[in-house]
Amino acid sequence: MNTGDTAWVLVSAALVMLMTPGLAFFYGGMVRAKSVLNMLMMNFIALGVVTVLWLLYGYSIAFGNDAFAGLFGNFDSAGFAGTIAQLTGPKDHQIPVLAFAMFQLMFAVITPALISGAIADRTKFWGWVTFLVVWVSIVYFPVAHWVFAFDAADGSTLGGWLANKVKALDFAGGTAVHINAGAAGLALALVLGRRKGWPKEPMRPHNVPFVLLGASLLWFGWYGFNAGSALAANDTAAVAFTTTTVATAAAVLGWLVTEQVRDGKPTTLGAASGAVAGLVAITPACAFVSPLGGAAIGLIAGVLCALAVGLKFRFGFDDSLDVVGVHLVGGIVGTLLIGLFGTTSVNSAGADGLFYGGGLTQLGRQAIGAFSVLAYSFVVSFVLGWIIKKTIGFRVDTEAEVTGIDESEHAETAYEFGGFGGGARGTGKLTGVNAGAQTVLEGSKP
Repeated sequence: MNTGDTAWVLVSAALVMLMTPGLAFFYGGMVRAKSVLNMLMMNFIALGVVTVLWLLYGYSIAFGNDAFAGLFGNFDSAGFAGTIAQLTGPKDHQIPVLAFAMFQLMFAVITPALISGAIADRTKFWGWVTFLVVWVSIVYFPVAHWVFAFDAADGSTLGGWLANKVKALDFAGGTAVHINAGAAGLALALVLGRRKGWPKEPMRPHNVPFVLLGASLLWFGWYGFNAGSALAANDTAAVAFTTTTVATAAAVLGWLVTEQVRDGKPTTLGAASGAVAGLVAITPACAFVSPLGGAAIGLIAGVLCALAVGLKFRFGFDDSLDVVGVHLVGGIVGTLLIGLFGTTSVNSAGADGLFYGGGLTQLGRQAIGAFSVLAYSFVVSFVLGWIIKKTIGFRVDTEAEVTGIDESEHAETAYEFGGFGGGARGTGKLTGVNAGAQTVLEGSKP
C-alpha cells in the first residue's frame, strides 16, 4: 500500500463530501426565504440515502465485474464484501479498496443533489426521497459503471462500455455527474411544471452571500473532485489541480463580461455561477488538457453557460436554479472540448484532439459519451418523475407553495421575524411589520 496516495485519496473524499453542504448553501441562497430549508434538506438527505444504498449494492453495480454488455456490474461486492484489507490500483500506487469506494461514494451523493436545483420551491420532500432512491439505483450507479469502471489490465475484470469500448474520456465526471444530473433536472422541471407566478413574478435570491459562500466551498471541494481522481499524489493530480484553477478563474471572467455586455452590470450571482460553470466544464478534461487549454475551456464555458441560462425563458421550462444552463450545458461543453484541446503531451492515457493533430476521432467518441448519458438520464428521469407524480405525488399543493413550503413540508422556518431569538420552529402567521419584512425578504407580493 502506498500510504501517501492513500492519504491523498481519503482527504480528497472528505473534500468532495464538503461539496454537498456547499451546494446546499449555493442553492439555498438562491431560493426564496420560505423554501430555503426544503432546499437544504433536499441536498442534505442525499448524504443519508445514497450512502446506505452505496453500501448495500451501489458500489457493486458501479464497480463490480461487468454483468451484462458493459451496462452494470454484478453484486459480488454488495455490502462491501471482499473489500476489507484489499488493495486496488497500479503497482507502487496501490490504495485500499475501501478508500476508493469512499471517494466514489461522494460522487454518487452530490450527483442527485445537483438535480434538486431544477425543481426548487415546489417539491414534496418524500416524493423527492423516493425519486432519489430509485434514480441513483437505475441511473447513477449503472452510468458510473459505463464511465468509470475500467477493464483490468490482466483481463480478470471487465468494466463499462463507454470507458472501454467507445473510449470516451471523462477524468472526473462530466458525463456521469453533470450531464447526468442536468438531463434529469430538465426532465423533472418538465414533469413538475412551472412555479406559481413564474416567469412574471420576481423570484429573487433571498441571500446572495449564501450563494457566494456555497460557490467558494464548491471550488475548494472541487480540488478533491478533480485532482483526487488521479487516485495518487502525482503529476496527474498536479495537472488536474492547475487546470481546475485556471478554468474556473477564466469562467468567472467570461460570465461577468457577458453580463456586462448583455445587461450593463456584472453581478455577484453571476460571479458565483460563472465559477461553478467553469468547474463543471473542466471536470471531464482536467487531466487531459494543458493549462492554456483549461483556461480556454473555462472561458468558453463561462460565456456559453451565461447565455444558456436564458433558454428556459425562450422554451418555457422552469429550471429554478439553472441546473440545465450550468450543469447540462457546461458538462457537454467540457466533454466535447476534450476532442479539440486534448493532448497526450499532458497525459499519455488521454488522446490528441483536433488542435493537436488527432483529427475528429476523439471528438466523435466524446459526443457518443455525452449524448448517450443525456438521452438515458432524461428518458428514465422523465418516466420515473411522472410515475411518482401520479402515485404518491411529487409537487406540493398551491397553498403550500404560496404560503411557504418549509412550513408545510418540515414544520419549520429558516428565520424568526418575531423576536431576537434564533428559533427555527414556525410560530404561526406573521402580522403587521413582521409580515411585511417577510414579504420583502421573499420577493413576493403580500
